[in-house]
Amino acid sequence: MSGPRRRTLRTLTADDLARMDREERGKAFEGLDEAERETIRRHWPFWARAGQTPPPGDWRVWLLMAGRGFGKTRAGAEWVRSIAEADGGARIALVAATLGEARSVMVEGDSGLLAIAPFGSRPIWEPSLRRLRWPHGAVVSLYGASEPEALRGPQHSHAWCDEIAKWPFAVQAWDNLALGLRLGDRPRIVATTTPRPVPLIRTLVARDDVAVTGGRTQDNRAHLAADFLAAVEDSYAGTRLGRQELDGELIEEAEGALWRRALIERCRVRTAPALVRVVVGVDPPAGAGATSDACGIVVVGLGDDGIGYVIEDASVRGLGPEGWARAVAMAAARHGADRVVAEANNGGAMVESVLRAADTVLPLRLAHATHGKVARAEPVTALYEAGRVRHVGAFPALEDEYCGLLAGGGYVGPGRSPDRADAAVWALTALMLSGGGRPGLRRL
Repeated sequence: MSGPRRRTLRTLTADDLARMDREERGKAFEGLDEAERETIRRHWPFWARAGQTPPPGDWRVWLLMAGRGFGKTRAGAEWVRSIAEADGGARIALVAATLGEARSVMVEGDSGLLAIAPFGSRPIWEPSLRRLRWPHGAVVSLYGASEPEALRGPQHSHAWCDEIAKWPFAVQAWDNLALGLRLGDRPRIVATTTPRPVPLIRTLVARDDVAVTGGRTQDNRAHLAADFLAAVEDSYAGTRLGRQELDGELIEEAEGALWRRALIERCRVRTAPALVRVVVGVDPPAGAGATSDACGIVVVGLGDDGIGYVIEDASVRGLGPEGWARAVAMAAARHGADRVVAEANNGGAMVESVLRAADTVLPLRLAHATHGKVARAEPVTALYEAGRVRHVGAFPALEDEYCGLLAGGGYVGPGRSPDRADAAVWALTALMLSGGGRPGLRRL
């Protein structure tokens, strides 16, 4: 590119452009034809910030842990694109929590591989084969960590793993992937994730061949809505959740937590046996609207092996009474629930009324809490420790709340209240602890 205006554009950075108003930005692009403008728009070295490009060194794994909205997905996609365009023999695995997320986020998302590809070298997307093929030979294959055995056979030269903190069967999926990473001269993995102190992340952080970089949501402020930034800073700045989700800090488990991550991991299974009874636990919100707490809705079942299985977290947020009552009724219908147990401390008559309105034959039992959330949860924790409860897959939001409940009282997890955890406690108590004889549960 020649000419004074083009030379001026070359001296700018993406952040310089983001700080300009519309008129100034337009002037910076004057004199460029559409092809040149498109080249700049898709020239990642121009737009990438510190932390979005691979770190130096002879690493085998690049672990990019950063706050929400930092640009982790774009960084991972651009790394895959750079490999695929340079190496026709590359065989790259894309692994997300589920196969659907790999497709919707890593391939078809706003920052996914299709969106960032230059028009002249777009890969061919074959969704039925879960595969992307570049014109000169590089191939990307999609996997879900929810099916770790699918990673046992294939071989790869590179891998991009997204949101590993929420993977079900994370260690098993990672190990199967790593054992198949044996093609090419320098097999490498990029893992992009919001930090959570799950066993896989804690293991990776301690390894010598892992390069760890991070970043904050605010680092990408030039490309995020000012209202969003103001709202999340006002609500979460300085809190444990804010430090994790916005500042990208890996915060170790809370001292005195009732549940430990390792305990939950030991309870994880892929499927449940035949269920002889199903209960839906409900922790209704005190208010209504977008700023109210979530309505905790958790479905558990008793297997024919005598073990309790958490089978769905159907919790909803931001809905009025009719909305969350409908969500409860739908969850009960999906699983053929024998019982719905709903906390009735805040407006018992109203809770029953809205649930009956949603489904007149709902098998409902209201319960009053006579003890605090932590006291109610302690007997349920004992069930987990005794190996009498399993999680069918992963429930990150519920598990985060579990790990925020502190022995002796107190809560340091996400949100103002452990609504999902409380709903699970109600359900497991009713299912496995004989109802009225247990702390915090009294029949109406």
